[in-house]
Amino acid sequence: ASLISEPLVVFVCATTGQGDPPDNMKMFWRFLFRKNLPPGSLCQLDYAVLGLGDSSYPKFNFVAKKLHKRVLQLGGNPLLPVALGDDQHDLGADAVVDPWLLALWDKILALYPLPPGLEIISPDVRLPPKYILHYLAEDSPHPDGGLLRPTAPRAVPSELHPFAARVVSNQRVTAESHFQDVRLIEFDVTGSGITFSAGDVVMIQPQNCPEDVQQFCQLLRLDPDRCFVLKPTEPGTSLPALLPQPCTIRHLVTHYLDISCVPRRSFFELLSYFSTNELEREKLQEFSSAQGQEELYSYCNRPRRTTLEALWDFPHTTCAIPPEYLLDLIPRIRPRAFSIASSLLAHPDRIQILMAVVRYKTRLSKPRRGLCSTWLASLNPEQGDVRVPLWVKKGGMKFPADPDTPVIMIGPGTGVAPFRAAVQERVAQGHRGNCLFFGCRQKSKDFYCQAEWEELVTKGFLTLFTAFSRDQEEKVYVQHRIRENRRLVWELLSSRNARVYLAGLNCQRDAQWESAALQSVLQLEGGLSPSEAEEHLTALERSQRFQSETWS
Repeated sequence: ASLISEPLVVFVCATTGQGDPPDNMKMFWRFLFRKNLPPGSLCQLDYAVLGLGDSSYPKFNFVAKKLHKRVLQLGGNPLLPVALGDDQHDLGADAVVDPWLLALWDKILALYPLPPGLEIISPDVRLPPKYILHYLAEDSPHPDGGLLRPTAPRAVPSELHPFAARVVSNQRVTAESHFQDVRLIEFDVTGSGITFSAGDVVMIQPQNCPEDVQQFCQLLRLDPDRCFVLKPTEPGTSLPALLPQPCTIRHLVTHYLDISCVPRRSFFELLSYFSTNELEREKLQEFSSAQGQEELYSYCNRPRRTTLEALWDFPHTTCAIPPEYLLDLIPRIRPRAFSIASSLLAHPDRIQILMAVVRYKTRLSKPRRGLCSTWLASLNPEQGDVRVPLWVKKGGMKFPADPDTPVIMIGPGTGVAPFRAAVQERVAQGHRGNCLFFGCRQKSKDFYCQAEWEELVTKGFLTLFTAFSRDQEEKVYVQHRIRENRRLVWELLSSRNARVYLAGLNCQRDAQWESAALQSVLQLEGGLSPSEAEEHLTALERSQRFQSETWS
């Protein structure tokens, strides 16, 4: 509501789901698109929009484009064309952000010159840290790890107040001989107040492994058991919500600092200010310059080098990092999202997830590992009370309430997770029209939940089509099974108002193949032309009869 009196606003926004605004933008989005806002209501506003997106998704930077257009409609004056950062670019969003920022500051300083006596801070000046870190006396009492104590929930668990759920089971569901380790993990959420439906997502807050924490503390010459409190440098700056006060260095590094993420350019820029070694400083300055981006990409992004590994390569600089700059230097560990793979109707007070353990090789000698999946896979509930901080979010997929509406679910690999939740939920409610297309490599190695599906087929609750791509000479994928069963798919769509769901294809190209298979059903069985079939699929998407949840 105060936007109407703002002279200058820079919007930086991501796009989520199927072209949706991020959670923290939803109220603003609804407000901005109200029909009763007069056309000239933002005529006093100078603005610029920077979108952060990924061009492998069909709705690339949809929110940024729509926001730019809407503010323009309301009379706003754009300082620059909308900038569309792209994660798919070798240099990431920086490829667009760098030139855009230069142009933006030129425009802003021309329209809003600095008052006399104020100068632009030179890039050679190191800015103060966001927080001052005060060590407590060594004999001060230790705070205990409050994060993982199951607390009496004040409200429904959320990112700021996660629920410490007990791990009930952690079972490998791929054959030991299979290259990929996939787990079915069950959490106990009794007493949390958590409720969810099929299609919802569980958010999990991971932590760094003890070996990495120890290495980091050694490199930076930090005592992991030392306690500290943080004070903001500028009045009005709020303290990091997820850090207890007082806090130990060990807790900070274990639960907060993302030392396993690939460092960004700003990391090297800030690091260069601490460097006492000329060779290291020159290299750090090169990595943080516009000219050095190709080299930074081959050093960091291509081999997926972690922050911890980068610190190893700059030993003189690393041991000179002032501890209070750690929170400026290293981002916080972000929560990870998993499709919930179970229904409360089938498993009361439980959440199950189907998770592939991320592990792959690059040119670095040590294999790359996913932070969250490696941590979760290592948890053994038989070794005592193992807890994981989690909360639940609404997912993008909504399943029909009407028992007569059939659902066609296309879920290769771990993409089948939300459909397991949906099938369990629908079977518990007595809904029979469940049709699942599942694909994996080999029936004997990665056919997740095989016994469960086969029992439901026997009982008449499920129609199942499987594609095992490596079990025969010719590779067979889910899209082949859709084409083979096109008559059934067409009958469900045209006569029975079925809904189609697509999940978990880990690249948009695969999603396009599945969409193409559906379009061929519409052409061959429905007699539509290629363009009509495409339009029909778009119409199904608009009316929520075709929903997909894919990631790149």
